Amino acid sequence: MQHSLKTVTSPSPDWVPGSWRSRTALQQPTYEDADELNGALAQLGELPPLVTSWEILALKKAIAEAQVGERFLLQGGDCAESFADCTSPIISNRLKVLLQMSLVLVHGLKKPVLRVGRFAGQYAKPRSADSETRDGVTLPAFRGDLVNSPEFTPEARRADPRRLIKAHARSAMTMNFVRALIDGGFADLHHPEYWDLAWVDHSPLAGEYKRMVANIGDSLRFMETLGGESISYSRVDFYTSHEALLLHYEEALTRRVPRQDGWFNLSTHFPWIGMRTAALDGAHTEYFRGIRNPIAVKVGPTVQPDDLLRLIDVLNPEEEPGRLTLIHRMGNDKIGTQLQPLLEAVKREGRRVLWVADPMHGNTESTSNGYKTRRFANIAGELDQAFDIHAAVGTRLGGVHLELTGENVTECLGGARGLVEQDLDRAYKSMVDPRLNYEQSLELAMLITRKSAGMV
Repeated sequence: MQHSLKTVTSPSPDWVPGSWRSRTALQQPTYEDADELNGALAQLGELPPLVTSWEILALKKAIAEAQVGERFLLQGGDCAESFADCTSPIISNRLKVLLQMSLVLVHGLKKPVLRVGRFAGQYAKPRSADSETRDGVTLPAFRGDLVNSPEFTPEARRADPRRLIKAHARSAMTMNFVRALIDGGFADLHHPEYWDLAWVDHSPLAGEYKRMVANIGDSLRFMETLGGESISYSRVDFYTSHEALLLHYEEALTRRVPRQDGWFNLSTHFPWIGMRTAALDGAHTEYFRGIRNPIAVKVGPTVQPDDLLRLIDVLNPEEEPGRLTLIHRMGNDKIGTQLQPLLEAVKREGRRVLWVADPMHGNTESTSNGYKTRRFANIAGELDQAFDIHAAVGTRLGGVHLELTGENVTECLGGARGLVEQDLDRAYKSMVDPRLNYEQSLELAMLITRKSAGMV
């Protein structure tokens, strides 16, 4: 099916990339030196973009296909990237786990998977408080490497504008390496063994995964025998996303491009608004309404149907295909009562959106030994309920949004290996939120395919 994308210009003549400054901007750092900030923003505004307008429009077309059930969106990556993790092993392992998950999903769902990495820009994080107090000393909160450092000193916690330039550089290096890997055949289905992580053989799911890989290889060889030539599956489309939290950074990378109308955020293909900053009259909504990228909004359990419909009106007034994704993050204990009214309201009004489940952020808790964690059973439980609720309403769950890593971390409890609280001491590395490790990510992908198969 072909999906035509409307030509969309700025929604009103008064919108410019900086019009958000007239609204209340939440979750923004306080910079001490305005001249230093403006100098960094001017430099950032002259740097090359990280993505292109044609990549952005290609993603929008693919999301339009996902909206009508022709694709499934897999969006995943770190809770918050760090500058120190901009290394080839960490980037390639992150890409590997997303490719392996997409292989499982393609095999099980029998449809193309749209791969979107939560990286190359995920350097800022919202915080529940502006400051942090330890032993009677109060300092600004750590807001991610885009803003300051995690060490608890006045120098580290100062909002440093130079970090805006460093974040652009790290994002560019990440994108360059990912593109080189994919263009070089890293994603070739003829050689999925390239994707194996060093510790894959220790996973309880390794046998099932390898049987699946063997079946796919047999299918490819059978098709090539019939066709008499090699089938090219060496390259996949891969896109980036991040929460567009720090509006100074996003504004500096929002630009016009030749032969296209309107403004594009060229820091990422797919920016989203977080739950804490999605106010209808807020600065983030004002910024997002004017860019031509496909955009997403996190939708939490306190959102009311009428408020969500008004937000949709502002962000996608022309009902453009592929424009708007709604990522619900309710929590395993709340999704049963909170999601259905939202689905029904959006369906009743005939709004064009892609529904995606984030089963991570509503299921965070603290353990007795002081770790922030998530239970795999709650993550899987929320996702399981999401499929059932969408089916009952007659809407479609078209994707998942996950915090995950290709590293052998122990941050989320449970899963195939049954991690318990004592295991968290072994390899807890996250600076902010707990992530699924490789085994848990692959297990979740398999659960999605089993659930979908049972609902056909």
